[in-house]
Amino acid sequence: MPQREAIVAVLRRGGRVLAIRRGPGVPRPGYWQPLSGKVEPGETQEQAVVREVREEVGLTVSPLAKVWESETDDGLFRLHWWTADATTDEVVPDPVEVAETRWVTPEEFLALTPVFDGDREFFERILPGL
Repeated sequence: MPQREAIVAVLRRGGRVLAIRRGPGVPRPGYWQPLSGKVEPGETQEQAVVREVREEVGLTVSPLAKVWESETDDGLFRLHWWTADATTDEVVPDPVEVAETRWVTPEEFLALTPVFDGDREFFERILPGL
């Protein structure tokens, strides 16, 4: 089966990143991660960042730059990591997809459990250089 494309949206605000705890309506509920989602057919990665963030937490964002690529631990998705600025302030989580949200420092993210290995690698190795 070919690998699907997905985005990860790294929303930063004052040295913190928006982390979500996966909700009951998605695979692997309870995991902490940045916002993410599939790139739909005919959609650019930037468009996917804007749509996924709006759907999951109600924020309007402007994608800034693609900063990394990785793949999911099951190999089903190639993840395109993007930084983005929120142009609206109020986080309104979709209760099916998002159980909880927190603005966290990289150190606070690494203390959350459970998290995906790829997300841990991003916070340890990639984010400090951005």
